[in-house]
Order: sequence, then structure tokens, then C-alpha cells
Amino acid sequence: MAAYRLTLLPGDGTGPEVIMEAKKVISAFQEFGPISFETTEIPCGGQHYLETGEEWPSGSFEHCRDESDAIVVGAVGWPGALLPNGDVAGGQVLLGLRSALDLYANVRPVKLYKGVNHKVHGNFRDVWEHDLVDMVMVRENTEGLYHALLRRSAIAAKGGEKDTPILIDNFPGLNGEVEWDVRPISRKGSERVIRFAFELAKRRMARLGSPQKITCVDKSNVTRGCRLFRQVFREISDENENVETNEAYIDAFSMWLVRNPEDLDVVVLPNMFGDIATDLASVLQGGMGMAASANIGDEHMLFEPVHGSSPKYAGKNKVNPIAAISSVQLMFETLGARHGDNDAQICADVLENAISKHLSSGAPVTYDLGGSASTSMVGDAIAEKCKEILQEMGS
Repeated sequence: MAAYRLTLLPGDGTGPEVIMEAKKVISAFQEFGPISFETTEIPCGGQHYLETGEEWPSGSFEHCRDESDAIVVGAVGWPGALLPNGDVAGGQVLLGLRSALDLYANVRPVKLYKGVNHKVHGNFRDVWEHDLVDMVMVRENTEGLYHALLRRSAIAAKGGEKDTPILIDNFPGLNGEVEWDVRPISRKGSERVIRFAFELAKRRMARLGSPQKITCVDKSNVTRGCRLFRQVFREISDENENVETNEAYIDAFSMWLVRNPEDLDVVVLPNMFGDIATDLASVLQGGMGMAASANIGDEHMLFEPVHGSSPKYAGKNKVNPIAAISSVQLMFETLGARHGDNDAQICADVLENAISKHLSSGAPVTYDLGGSASTSMVGDAIAEKCKEILQEMGS
């Protein structure tokens, strides 16, 4: 039985609440399943900053870098918790780890489970068919519009000197006060995330037993960085003639995403477009409370629910924990793929099955899915379902 080193970063607001439910699920697998973890929990985020003057304890970055096989984050961000430079306190925790650990692929599964309704015009109803929404969106995670912020956060996490700012005195044709951001996209950054998407498509092809199409989404008809991204996609596509590919501009893709989600299998996008499109895609699966994510590099991996810290719901035992629990499922799956660990993949399959059975059976759900169940009630139910499945497998 493999024993992995797991670091938990609960963070702010409802982050600790959803991490508590993730821990219940992990405990179920440690008790009844073929996997084991040595777990370290580190306080962090905006609330921690307001209380202590630091975003996380000294040495936390080094622990995540050197003593962790996987990292799971709850949520980061708290009203009024800002650094002297105006950045959100806690940024070096999440953004700093993404950049400093070179977690270049942000992986966002978009799967609609049977039994999940969509909130439209204030009412919950079936909109998309559950067996027609099953895709994975791969977002470049270290470059583009957020590059400068990511770099600042990485330098802060590692305790380095301040970065040298890029200075531009004026923009011809613009008068008065002007603020600006750069959006660098490199060949190296594009190539590695696009290759990652192709390898992911091949793994899905083997697991699902059906062809997988990769769609490249950008704005290459307007921006130079996206032209490079599209060019690299075509080069890698030529190396993988057995994989079907498609190309789209982000504006048209946004329409296709909600109108014809059944046409999408694996989607690869530059950072900013991926950030926006993946949040839109979460609507297909029932909202942000269902949206899990993985941040993956060549040496490290970090998992997190996509939603924020939801300060207005903090301490109310109200928010949906399934995004955090599904992030644990992604962790099992990624550990299995990286280490050739079939036991970890079994855990991933069991957890996905448990979530599916919970939702399809009409079991209690939280307010965002039209129910009134508490955070802990849903977490308890899914953890118990995992135990039942694992015990049946062992009998």
C-alpha cells in the first residue's frame, strides 16, 4: 500500500469547512481502502494574515515543495485582507505555489451527474442531459495576463527580492490616466500544456473506450500571443494524427460550450480565456459548488475546489462540499497516473462512483442544487457511501 505525503491548506472562509468534508472522505479510504497518507495541515490565507501579519507560517513553501506528494487547498481570500501593495493576502499561498512549483496545467473536469438540476430564472430544472456533458478543460496556468501577479506571488512565497517592474511611459492615442497589463505567451509554455492535453486525451480514450477530440481555443485572429499558441497546437497535432482536433475562437466557443457541450471532449486554452471559460462551463455541471480542479506540473500537484471562500456563508455549514471532494478524486486519479499506482486509480473510481450514487439517488443536497442539506450532511453521506463500496469490494 502506497503512503503519500499530503499537505492540506484550508485557507479562508468556507475553505476549512469543505476541507473538513474532504478529510472525512480521505479517512474513509485510509480505513477501508488501499491507500495511505501522512497528512500535514498548515494555516494560511487572508484571515491568518490579519491575525498574524503573515500569509502562512515560515517554512510553509519549503514544506509544500520538498515534503509533499500532493497539496489540497480549501479557498483563499478574505474581505479587507490586502497586502501593502494591494494584492490579496494569501496570494503567495495559491498563486505563489502555482508559479513557484511550475504547475503549468490547470485541469478542470466538467461532468454533469444524473440528478443535478440547473438553476435558471430562480428555479431548478433539467437543462442539459447528464450523459452529454463530460469534458475536461486544460488551461495554461503560469503565463498570459496573470503572469506578473503569478511571478510576484512566487517571489513572495520563496522569500526572494522584489521583481523589477516593466515600465512603459505612454500609449499613443490614449490620454489621461492609463493602467495596463502585459499578456506574454511563450512557445515553451504553450508546447508543454498542449502536449499535456494530448496525453490526457489519450488516457481518456483508453479509459472510456471512445475517440477523444481536442479543441484549441484562443483569439489568434487578433492577438500575437494566441497566434503562437495556435501555431504550436497545429505542430503538435501533426505529430498525433490519430487524435481528432478542432480549433475555435473564444467568442464563438463560448456559445458552442453551452449550446453543444456534447461536441467537446478535451479543450486547451491560454490562461485568461481558460479562467473565464471554465467558470462558464461550471454552469453545465450545476455551478461552482460542483467544480473541482487540479494544478499539475512535472514534479508537483495541487488540487482545489474552484469556488472562492464565500465569506457570507463562513461558519454556517451551508456550502456545497462536492467540489472539494471531487478535487480529492482528481488527486487519487493524478497520483495513480503519475506513479503507476493502480490502487490510487481504484480509489478515484470508487469516489467518483460514490458521488454519482449520492446525486442520482435523490439524497440530500445543498442549497445551490435546490436542497437544504448542510455541508457536513453531504460530506458524511458521501464518506459513508465510499465505505460501503469499499467494504463490498473487500468482501
